[in-house]
Amino acid sequence: MKRLVLAAAALALCGAAQAAGNAQAGKQKAAQVCAACHGPAGDKPTAPENPILAGQHADYLARALQDYKSGKRANPVMKGFAATLSRQDIDDLAAWFASQPSGLHAQR
Repeated sequence: MKRLVLAAAALALCGAAQAAGNAQAGKQKAAQVCAACHGPAGDKPTAPENPILAGQHADYLARALQDYKSGKRANPVMKGFAATLSRQDIDDLAAWFASQPSGLHAQR
């Protein structure tokens, strides 16, 4: 029973984290900077070293941006962009890119 309660709490927290971002606000924010390297929907990078963001998990995208902002991930270009983002900006961008269809496919 204890495990069931913990699992339900974890699912609720995951749902709350996903609901934190506003995809439409993220779309507007992404058009300002992100689109130049990742494409408007995050699915058409302008260079091979720029990752596809569309269809990635929102929590992964949010963590990546937080890590760029803190310096935990070392990329001078992304650190500069992430440094200006608020927590809400990060959640909105993550929601936008996660909501986009992607050509990425997971292999099983």
